[in-house]
Amino acid sequence: GMATPSKAEIPLGVMKVLDPCQLKPDSMEAERILTVLDETIVKLEITRLILWIIGSLERYARMLGPEITSRLLEHQKLSVEVQHLLSSPGDEESRRAVEQRLKCSMRNILRLFLANPLLYHGLKYEVRVRESPADVFVKAFVEFRDFMLERLLTSPEEEKEKIQFMEDISLEVEKNTEMISALQEELTAAIQTRDEEVNRKDKTIENLKTSMENLVKGCQADIKQIMKEGEKQQKEDENASQDTCARLEQDIQQLEAHFNELVLKHRASELVLRKEKCKVEREIHKWVQKYDTDMSEKQAAYEELQAAYKEEKEELSVLMEKHALLLQEYTEIEEERRMLKEKEEEAAREEARRNDAATCIQAFWKGYLVRSIYKSKLKKGKGKGKGK
Repeated sequence: GMATPSKAEIPLGVMKVLDPCQLKPDSMEAERILTVLDETIVKLEITRLILWIIGSLERYARMLGPEITSRLLEHQKLSVEVQHLLSSPGDEESRRAVEQRLKCSMRNILRLFLANPLLYHGLKYEVRVRESPADVFVKAFVEFRDFMLERLLTSPEEEKEKIQFMEDISLEVEKNTEMISALQEELTAAIQTRDEEVNRKDKTIENLKTSMENLVKGCQADIKQIMKEGEKQQKEDENASQDTCARLEQDIQQLEAHFNELVLKHRASELVLRKEKCKVEREIHKWVQKYDTDMSEKQAAYEELQAAYKEEKEELSVLMEKHALLLQEYTEIEEERRMLKEKEEEAAREEARRNDAATCIQAFWKGYLVRSIYKSKLKKGKGKGKGK
């Protein structure tokens, strides 16, 4: 038989790509790209739901709330206005202005939905949307996201190894296919040769039978001998042909076994990839649930802080009013203290003037007494001198 081709070995880089441990982006840029793609998918799904929500707005108004309901009503009016402007030729500038308003309205609605992820998930399972061309676009974008994830998780060296591995497999499959085709052609040619030989022998036998019919009586022994030789030769040819067919069948079975082995190997690789895909989907679902839980907790904490802030704001307002009253009282008390201090200072100044005046009077009085005593002494001295 023919030698079977050597089995294709999976390169180490390709096995590393297929390893589930590698299914995590190893850079901030990759995480940001995936975040942008995931947010875009959510926006596309929300946009897909908006048309059906507007069609049954009364049914979902209580669930949506007054703000989103009013935005949707405004968006519906703008849509009708744009359709009217498109159906009837008119001012191109007005139509562009209305279309710009419609785009802004859609962006605002998307912001409101993204700010409330619980509402979006509730509507996703509540609204029954029929198949539409938008589904094809969303599905294609999701496939694009998965393709980007695979590209982000694959390094250039691993990508080269993977491509080289696939090329080697393709070449080996092509080689095996060519070999099978060559063997089948050889088998067909052998069968055709055997059939031609059998046909030739049959014709010879027919010719001999024709001759024997003419020479039945005189050549019966020769005819029997010829027939025996013909049958013997036919059996030998058939045995040789069967051996050749058996050998070719054995080669075909070996090639088919190798081909089945390759198919099983690729199926195993496909199973590994499917398991990795399921694991990634579970991981994404877990992170989405964790995100929803965290956002719910943060929303509850925000509401508690908002209530505490409102309560403290009311207390601050009361304290500000009390502060204003106390400030007014303090101002009045300060004014009274100032006036009292001015009176005390005035009294002190008056007391000082009185003390200065009394001091001056006392000094004047003492000077007067001294002068009076001195004058009296002078007069007495003059009297004594005249007596002598």
